[in-house]
Amino acid sequence: MFKERYHDYLEMVEQYLNHLPLDRNILARSMNYSLVGGGKRIRPVLALACAELVGGRPEELVSEAAAIELIHTYSLIHDDLPAMDDDDYRRGKLSNHKVFGEAGAILAGDALLTLAFELLAGPSAIEAQNKLRVIRETAQAAGWQGMVGGQSLDTLGNLENSTLADIEQVHHLKTGALLKASARLGAILGGGSEPEIEILTSYALYLGLAFQIKDDILDVVGESAVIGKSAGKDQRSGKPTYPSLLGLEGAREQLEKTIFLAKESLSCFGPKAAFLLSLADYTAERTN
Repeated sequence: MFKERYHDYLEMVEQYLNHLPLDRNILARSMNYSLVGGGKRIRPVLALACAELVGGRPEELVSEAAAIELIHTYSLIHDDLPAMDDDDYRRGKLSNHKVFGEAGAILAGDALLTLAFELLAGPSAIEAQNKLRVIRETAQAAGWQGMVGGQSLDTLGNLENSTLADIEQVHHLKTGALLKASARLGAILGGGSEPEIEILTSYALYLGLAFQIKDDILDVVGESAVIGKSAGKDQRSGKPTYPSLLGLEGAREQLEKTIFLAKESLSCFGPKAAFLLSLADYTAERTN
């Protein structure tokens, strides 16, 4: 049932992204190159699943969920730039700047970020106060106190002698903040109660940490053709990761513990949380 439901959520998002009314100029081609035709779409899927869990109708929130994917895609385009993580491949194909140049990639990222907030602010039947709350929280998650702040620590910070707590802080910001925003977006717009919103926030934070631990592990054991980006890059650059601090087996144990905590946080939902429980397992078992 997990695969079928994931596919249902994914189809909603893909159809929306494929029909965005973008002009076919060079900027739009650059935006579409990175946005369409790849990616697991975990963030919008998480948003839709959380909305449904609290009694909402996911099909009514696709534009808002898709906005999160636009923000995520912008971050990937900018992460791959030579001045940042300097990666030539993303999602199994050449990075945006390798096809459209650095200026084209920067502008595509800028355009996707601003378009995301246009979608979030678009007309809908959702209560204005909930809409504004989600816009504010998403901006915070994407900005200097969230994802961009984490990228700054990862890129500009002095991480050579990092502790495990330091690495967790980077991951909570760089990866976890937008996953948390995705879960909260779905729970808030789906009509969840404040306790439900907080429970799903806790789940998403553990999920985000697990996602990054798995990424660190895949950088060591994965193959570039499978994971869709350059493998072994963290090791070559001397970047501190879970495997470098804990060893490969220690990192796997930490992943298992984090997945357990994510699933445990959903216990009050009972069988209704089956999809999110399976999503946690999927995060741990993925190969890319």
